[in-house]
Amino acid sequence: MKRIGALLLLLILVPFYVQAGDLTQQAESFYREGKYAQALSTYEQALKNAPNDPFLYYNIGNCYFKMGSKGLAVAYYYRAFRLNPTHSDIRHNLSLALANGGDSLVPTGMPEALHRALYALPLAELKGVLCLLGWTLCLVVGLWLFTRKASKLTLGIGILFVLCAGWFYLRYTWENEPLAVVASPVVELRSGPGKNFPASAAVQQGHLVRVLDTKDHWQEVVVRSEGLKGWIEQNALERI
Repeated sequence: MKRIGALLLLLILVPFYVQAGDLTQQAESFYREGKYAQALSTYEQALKNAPNDPFLYYNIGNCYFKMGSKGLAVAYYYRAFRLNPTHSDIRHNLSLALANGGDSLVPTGMPEALHRALYALPLAELKGVLCLLGWTLCLVVGLWLFTRKASKLTLGIGILFVLCAGWFYLRYTWENEPLAVVASPVVELRSGPGKNFPASAAVQQGHLVRVLDTKDHWQEVVVRSEGLKGWIEQNALERI
């Protein structure tokens, strides 16, 4: 029965993968021909069948970048980066799109080498490593309790587990931060949730913001690169 169930599941899923592959090929053909709007539409159809494919997000970002929508390009590059942070092209294009809007992928004051090290694994893989270390620590602690041996091994694995837990916590916190990107060419940062409040600054598209609060159709944000705080119309932002 298990084999029959697996076979039925395979028969259900295969058409979706085949369709996604066909759509991706069509989209790539449109992109090479410079038909970016058609490529974008086709990639978006493929994304419905493969919502966790980082390269579909990456290619959609490329289409938006070519079409001049730098803010939406940043949003899709960032989604791809969260799914596959080690891919050099994804990281490069995200950094380029952010720099084009006056922002940066690497937080101010952090060495780029450290940022790359922190993103050396996707979050799901890092979670797997943490779980493996946790089980290993439980085993060696049990061994030590019964035999009073392997104390150095227990201490070493305990230190590794604590370091990995800190790494995972930092990454989890960053990746669950309520980020958005300015998608409109220029938006006004206002002192309150409405056009009747005075504007304190103008923010260009492509800037990352951290969302603090929502009221009606306005969101209170902090512009990450400049530390400015204010309210922006919700339809001018693209949540990541």
